[in-house]
Amino acid sequence: MSIDTAPAVASALELETVASHLHPTPSWELSDHPEPTGREEIWRFTPMKRLAPLLQAQASTDNLDWETSIPEGVSLEQVEIARARELSVEAPTDRVAALAGQNAAYGVHIDVPADTQVSEPVVLTATGKGGVVSEHTVITIGAHAEVTFVLHLKGSTTFAEKTDIRVGDGAQVTVVTVQDWADDAVHGGQRSVMVGRDAHVRLITASLGGDLIRLQEDVRYDGPGGELEQYGLYFVDAGQHIQHRIFVDHNAPRTKSNVDYRGALQGEGAHSVWIGDVLIRKVAEDIETYEANKNLVLTDGCKADSVPNLEIETGEIAGAGHSSTTGHFDDNQLFYLMSRGIPEKEARRLVVQGFFFEIIRKVGLPDVEARLEEAVEEELSFLESVSPEGAR
Repeated sequence: MSIDTAPAVASALELETVASHLHPTPSWELSDHPEPTGREEIWRFTPMKRLAPLLQAQASTDNLDWETSIPEGVSLEQVEIARARELSVEAPTDRVAALAGQNAAYGVHIDVPADTQVSEPVVLTATGKGGVVSEHTVITIGAHAEVTFVLHLKGSTTFAEKTDIRVGDGAQVTVVTVQDWADDAVHGGQRSVMVGRDAHVRLITASLGGDLIRLQEDVRYDGPGGELEQYGLYFVDAGQHIQHRIFVDHNAPRTKSNVDYRGALQGEGAHSVWIGDVLIRKVAEDIETYEANKNLVLTDGCKADSVPNLEIETGEIAGAGHSSTTGHFDDNQLFYLMSRGIPEKEARRLVVQGFFFEIIRKVGLPDVEARLEEAVEEELSFLESVSPEGAR
């Protein structure tokens, strides 16, 4: 097992320096995103050979097979690529997202008008059918609207994604995304969210399958008072690579963010990467932010990279902090359960379930919560087959 936990704190950094070091300048031009070598800071954790199909300038050979449940008051339409770019939160910041924007045959625009209260969730289920797929989706939510989105990705594919979510002032929005791919799927892309003035956004991301998943998840604010809750869970099996790169840009005063991602790893070659970067700009006075990443290593042969970054340009803040932990089972928890007659394997199962429970209960949708609990159970069936010497 290998563990790399490397917090970094920078004070009073110039914005230009931050952009060039951790966040390349956004651009729709593919020439501004040359094919990476793997030595660049934003690519150094990524197995480039496995990501290679998403780095070539090739058009999509197929589309995902979408099933949708669109409640009354919500619209979904195909739009020209130019229009999708106009509606976007930001241009791509890496080559995969730039290729997604370039190679998509059209854009998809989902709109929730202002003051609309949607009682049922908007459910989008995509099934991969093989081939290389590029898609650009834009979701716009009007001022003071209330809505929940559930996006479920499954099947086998090589998928380049560009997704933008623009939230209006005072809106209440929840977005749940589940990456539940087949074992051979490769998925990379960029998700960008703009939080309106006094809006409240809750993002929940679960990565449970696939050969390789690499997601850039960016959030910024369109005015004071915006609040973000961002939660994630991932379960990494033998040979899998799952990478979440978080960037919360506090670019407005009196904004809030709370980020909590949790992952479990098991099997030889399981590799998780979590990069959490919070930037507090000079204008972002009286903000509150905290980010946390917790990793639970279940067997030998795993590697967890966890890098929280907190970049501060003003001293006038209400609170800011971060934490990162990576370790084995809590021996005290196991002892407590086993001392009450619970067998060791069942005790380990209960510890993992409790580790993820706090994230799963944030979903607030019984069907989705049940699916996530079921997925964790399926993953834990592997742990029961591991000898006590191999489990940690």
